[in-house]
Amino acid sequence: MSLTLFIGNKNYSSSSMRAGVLLRAFEIDVYERFIRFDSFAPGSAFKRQVAEFSPAGSVPFLVDDTVTDASGKPLVIWDTLAIIEYLADRFTDLPIWPKDAALRARARSLCAEMHCGFSALRNHCIMNIGVDLSRQGRILWRDQPALRRDIARIENACEEIMLWSKGPYLAGNFGAIDAFFAPVIMRLKYYDLPVSETLQRYIDIHCAHPAVAEWITSAIDTAEFIDFEEPYRLSTEI
Repeated sequence: MSLTLFIGNKNYSSSSMRAGVLLRAFEIDVYERFIRFDSFAPGSAFKRQVAEFSPAGSVPFLVDDTVTDASGKPLVIWDTLAIIEYLADRFTDLPIWPKDAALRARARSLCAEMHCGFSALRNHCIMNIGVDLSRQGRILWRDQPALRRDIARIENACEEIMLWSKGPYLAGNFGAIDAFFAPVIMRLKYYDLPVSETLQRYIDIHCAHPAVAEWITSAIDTAEFIDFEEPYRLSTEI
């Protein structure tokens, strides 16, 4: 199989992190291709490059050039949930999802909830790996009750599934749900938001996983300051 994962800036692109971490965690052979965020406006360089491959107009997307679609072009899979399910279907020997059917269903439910929910966390805590945003985190925690509710729900969800799976990761071994939660963990970590002891332990073990640690290091090493992704800083010095 020849796979190419198209991603955005690693420090900002939360969805890219999900797919990238999963592929690293299971050592799936993939070529990573970077499309820089310059603007998300129609006609921007980013939109033009994405449009060459994917109709969705966003990253990440996965291209499998060993499979063709109805037009005879290499298969393109966009959206992180679709990418994860495609990989689970193709690599059935890998424990991407839990083997237990009930636990697998719960893990999928939480991924879907994360996919479409937690808008306060998403909107107020833009992912920015490697940046100390703890001051802003304290202000947001004080002023945004919806953010506090999101964190409470995340704590409850994580504690419940880990009680079921016995850990150390959300569904036992590191898998799809952990990759899906990776951008959430980055927000909790770099905004230094108050969390329960159980969630803090999970944050620590999650960040220490080789696939996550590699992404964090690469995100910091390749980071550039892009103003429209920076609601809380005017430069890299602040």
